[in-house]
Amino acid sequence: QVQLVESGGGLVQAGGSLRLSCAASISISSIKAMGWYRQAPGKQRELVAAITSGGSTNYADSVKGRFTISRDNAKRTLYLQMNSLKPEDTAVYYCAAFIDPERTVLLSWGQGTQVTVSS
Repeated sequence: QVQLVESGGGLVQAGGSLRLSCAASISISSIKAMGWYRQAPGKQRELVAAITSGGSTNYADSVKGRFTISRDNAKRTLYLQMNSLKPEDTAVYYCAAFIDPERTVLLSWGQGTQVTVSS
């Protein structure tokens, strides 16, 4: 089973940037899809961005044009570059790995990293 460890969260002012990392315990080259999710207080966990092993990406409408997801198979790491951050981006961010490109069969969740955007 793959273990995922997120890092890079923190406190940032609105308009600022952060880069989240998700380090995997095993090679991710064969993991068909990985994604970043977030959960704000009192809200359901939602998909932020996802990427397949082939490099196809999709983003939540709320982050399109501001966030970029990428993966480095050699470093076994998933990234989320977040620019032009807004207070509504405040949440705990989780990475996830899936067996299939459609993200229907979960392999593992990370423990989460807090992102707080001040106005």
